[in-house]
Amino acid sequence: MRAHPSERLGRPSYPRRNGRSEKRGRKFFRLLGRTIVIVTLLIVLLSLLIVVPIRWIDPPTTAFMLQDNSGIRPLKQEWVDWANIGDALPIAVVASEDQKFADHFGFDVESIRDSVDEYADGQSLRGASTITQQVAKNLYLWPGRNFLRKGIEAYLTALLEVTLSKKRILEIYLNVAEFGPGIYGAGAASKSYFGISPSELGDAEAALLAAVLPNPKKLHVQRPSSYLRERQLWIIDNIERLRREQWILLLDE
Repeated sequence: MRAHPSERLGRPSYPRRNGRSEKRGRKFFRLLGRTIVIVTLLIVLLSLLIVVPIRWIDPPTTAFMLQDNSGIRPLKQEWVDWANIGDALPIAVVASEDQKFADHFGFDVESIRDSVDEYADGQSLRGASTITQQVAKNLYLWPGRNFLRKGIEAYLTALLEVTLSKKRILEIYLNVAEFGPGIYGAGAASKSYFGISPSELGDAEAALLAAVLPNPKKLHVQRPSSYLRERQLWIIDNIERLRREQWILLLDE
């Protein structure tokens, strides 16, 4: 009986690979690839279904309103179209929250970089969210700063920027932002705090409303702290500058 060549050379022989296991492996990876593609397409389709309609349809509620734990019921919120919001509050909110709003694509890269650098130096992590990011968060997500939520927020932010105009994004924000416990949007805030419509707000009143937006649960329009008054004055200064620069024209470009 002739010896196997590997035996004649003194090398060990190895069993041949099972062809069936190779086929099963290839089948598994093909199935995994198809599943990933299908899930990705479903996520994109679902996100388009919840974002595209708000180009024309005013959102009746938001995720943050549904999660409101202020204990105030019913919540105060009424939609005010852009034409009836007036000039003061939009410019005050931009001055307060996102002065590069008309120029960026949903993300203020410089502010994000500064926030990361400060965190690396041992300071607390501060928010660097744009108005578009806040719209994405308020409409669809939940409070918190974990990476999963921030990742979904980033995706929805890009989708909002692609789908909606800057003016529509700002209009939605002005109507869904929380201005105090149980008070959402410019219409409810103007009436609750000043007894007037948003279009009647002056710069000082609009600046005070905008000043509470970073933390409406701790900052109070009706009981403004010294910090809130300082922030109001800073916003008024920036309102005047943005008005000189005719910022509103940038939203139509």
